[in-house]
Parts: sequence; structure tokens; C-alpha cells
Amino acid sequence: MVRKYFGTDGIRGRANGTITPELALKVGQAAGLMFQRGEHRHRVVIGKDTRLSGYMIENALVAGFTSVGMDVLLLGPIPTPAVAMLVRSMRADLGVMISASHNPYDDNGIKLFGPDGYKLSDDREHSIEQLLDADVTKRLAKSGDLGRARRIDGVHDRYIEAAKRTLPRRLDLDGLRVVVDCANGAGYRVAPSALWELGAEVISIGVEPNGFNINKECGSVAPETLSQKVREMRADIGIALDGDADRVVLVDEKGHLVDGDQLLAVVAESWKEDGRLAKPGVVATVMSNLGLERHLAGLGLSLARTAVGDRYVLEHMREHGFNVGGEPSGHVILSDYTTTGDGLVTALQVLAVVKRQNRPVSQVCHRFEPLPQIMKNVRYKTGKPLENAGVQSAIAVAHKRLDGQGRLVVRPSGTEPVIRVMAEGDDKLLVEEVVDGVVEALAQAAA
Repeated sequence: MVRKYFGTDGIRGRANGTITPELALKVGQAAGLMFQRGEHRHRVVIGKDTRLSGYMIENALVAGFTSVGMDVLLLGPIPTPAVAMLVRSMRADLGVMISASHNPYDDNGIKLFGPDGYKLSDDREHSIEQLLDADVTKRLAKSGDLGRARRIDGVHDRYIEAAKRTLPRRLDLDGLRVVVDCANGAGYRVAPSALWELGAEVISIGVEPNGFNINKECGSVAPETLSQKVREMRADIGIALDGDADRVVLVDEKGHLVDGDQLLAVVAESWKEDGRLAKPGVVATVMSNLGLERHLAGLGLSLARTAVGDRYVLEHMREHGFNVGGEPSGHVILSDYTTTGDGLVTALQVLAVVKRQNRPVSQVCHRFEPLPQIMKNVRYKTGKPLENAGVQSAIAVAHKRLDGQGRLVVRPSGTEPVIRVMAEGDDKLLVEEVVDGVVEALAQAAA
């Protein structure tokens, strides 16, 4: 299925370049028409992160939704998982998150959630794309049926309480010194408050958004800032969210990074011991380290792999009955509690294990030794470099060299004109040679 607007995580691109007010208006109209069911008054909840362009896109979306007769509830800056939660709890017909996640401030995006709180399927997005290019003038609401828009209060408190309820009732974080880096993004209010209310001593950074500094040298894309702060404050743990707070990486008391693969291992083993795993396994993507797969196998757990993108992880989880899944980037989905990745909830689950075991984070969160893994990106301007004969030959040679000793993944990015080349294996030198060979072929094809 050819996708013109939607990528692996909604519609994303440069603000006022790809993501224009005109496009946002059309998205509001198309999605609004798609999700009108029955005769009741339809409504949509809209959240956003802290990017400057959020104001522009929000207003354009409001115009689009109200023009087809949908009422709009504006949530303001709030995490993506909160939008997914509020769609269900407020009985809305649709949810929208305005965010480009971990990208710089000058990008933005539009993510859509159905009334069940889940991201839309490929088929749904395809139907919306068809409406985006159609003339919907005759389907607009009559003057007396236009929608209304209003901002609502108390949504942050509702999300904080929902996140706290994922922990056992008698468990608190008393005695833990926590540094939380909110990436100057959507979680800057809720994450420090939730941790403090649970009893932790909280040091907050990345909580002064100005429209331009989201993800800038902070958050999960730049954990060095957090590592330094953890060591400086002699904290027990560091928590780094991304711009829309649907992913998280941790830093142990020594300042060492704990990625999404290690988090999956911690949660899976803990939930297995507690009898909470719905299926004896975890869902991850082709990018998760082979070390995780081997570690889980040693516990009697399987690792199912999907295409890159948390939506594909979640689809596999729902179809096959798993309740733990995620990506190395820190998108972790715990479907007992959420319908999408949730950085805060994931961090709380790991903190619960830390408290219960009463051991340093460096011991709790280092479950396996990752295999040497190399990833390089090749940017291209036009065409389809992956279909080049020379590239196909280089990939075939690489697979043959790694046979039985590792894995190779070559894939186009879903959000930018980049080919990602990743290989891993027991022999680091072999892995480097394999990646370099494919990258060289791609660079020649893209020249």
C-alpha cells in the first residue's frame, strides 16, 4: 500500500514545509468525517508537545474538526500516552497528538488515535489519505451544526493518577533520589509531579520549554546531560523522556545508559516471576539486540520480531495476546496499562523492581551483555537506492558472511530520506566490515 502522507508514526515533517496549516485543516476534516458514528454529538481531544509550531497546527486542526461538526477538547501540552488514555476515559470519538516525538523543534507531526485509544491501522490511515485529496466541500457541516472548541482543565492530574495506579498500592519511592529529564517536552509537568507524589526526591531538568528547545541536548536522544547530572547529584537513577514522553531511557547510579532492550528484559523477568506475563514471551522489532533474544531464551521466553515502529509491535501484541513489547529506543508498551508507549509508566515499573530488590540500578537493569551492533545511515535525495543491483548484491554477500554469526537489517526510514544499515554479531570486526560494505554500495547508488 503506497502511503502519501502517513509514515510509521502518523504524519511528520518540517513545520510550514510538509506540515502546513492547510494540511492540518484537511486532516481535521478528513479524520472528523471518518470517525462520525451515529447521531450523538461527536468530539475529539487534541494534545500537543511544546514546539512553537504547535499553536499553528492546533488552530488549523480545530478549524478542520469544527467545520465537519465535531466538538474539540483542547488538552494543551501533555504526553502522547495521556491523549490515548483520555480518548477512552472521556468517551471521545478521536484523539490527536501534535508532536514530532524525538525530532528537533522545527519538525512537527500529527498522530491519530481511535476511540479505543489505539493508533489507527494502515487501512484507516489509507482511507483518511483518500479524503485528504478529495473535495469534501459538500460534506461540511451546516451553519447550525458546526462544532465548538474549549480548553479543559485537570487532565494532567487524571494522567498522573492513572500512572501511579500501575504500581502496587503499598509501594512508594521513598528513599530514592531521582533525576528526571523531560526533554523540555510534553512531560515537563506530569513526570516530576508523579515521581514526587510517590515519595521520591526529585531533581528535574529539561522542564523549561520555550518552543525551540525541545529535545535540544536533552532527553532520551541526548542522555549525556542526564548522565552528568546523575553523577553530580549522586542520584540513584536518571529518567530521560523524549519530546512527547512516549519513550524512555534510564541512567544508572554510575551514569551508564540503560536502553529499551534492557528495560524489556527487566520487566519481562519481573512479570514472569509474578505470573503477570500473558504469553511466555516479548514482542520487539528487528532492531532489538540479539543479546536480548538469547537472554530471554535462557529464561524460557520467546522474542517475536516485527517491522520497526511501535505500532507494529502493538499490532503483533494484540493479535497474539502478548502484554509486553517495545523497541531499543525506549518505546515500551505494557498493554495491561496503556495502548501505546508510555515513558513514565515504564520507568515506574522498573523503579518498582529496584525498590523490591533493594539493589543498585546498575545491578537491576544490566540483564545481558549486548552483542556488538553497528548502525549507519545513508541519506539520499531521490530514487530507490535499495532496488539498485549493486546494493542488492552487497546485501546478499553480507548475509552470507553473517550466516549463523549475526544479523543484518537494511531498511528505509519511515520519517526521512535515509537508509538505515544495522548489523550485529559475536565478531565486531566482521560486523563493521559487513556494514561498511553495504553502506559503500548504497552511497554509490545514491550519488
